[in-house]
Amino acid sequence: MSEAEIAALFAECKSLQVATLGADGAPHLTTLWYTVHEGKVLFETYGKSQKVMNLRRDPRIAVLCEAGETYDQLRGVSIQGRAELVEEGEPLQELMRVVIDHHFPGQSPEQLAATAAKMAEKRIVVVVEPDKVISWDHRKLGGVGAV
Repeated sequence: MSEAEIAALFAECKSLQVATLGADGAPHLTTLWYTVHEGKVLFETYGKSQKVMNLRRDPRIAVLCEAGETYDQLRGVSIQGRAELVEEGEPLQELMRVVIDHHFPGQSPEQLAATAAKMAEKRIVVVVEPDKVISWDHRKLGGVGAV
């Protein structure tokens, strides 16, 4: 997929599958809401969540955005990379406002700032720093391989 097609898919999808590595090396898989900001995937989560505990120990992360109801319509983007944990100060407030505004648009700047401040008391923002991006779009197969 082209960069524009990847951006369009990320704009269409609401949920993201997120994989981190547990202490024993086993994958820990969750699904959550996200946004893309300045070309990077962002999501907010509790600072004491299992995924954050895993990322503190090992910052490797994989995320998946996918769409399609039938085989010939499947498309997706998988990113392998490293997580940057944004945990305090103005960087956290700024990114929290970006995430909240994406999920709950239309708030006044004052409402957005207040919501971000409240959420930042227990939550952090994770920025996915991509190392490898893999994409596919079965719609381009022209019916080949359909089951």
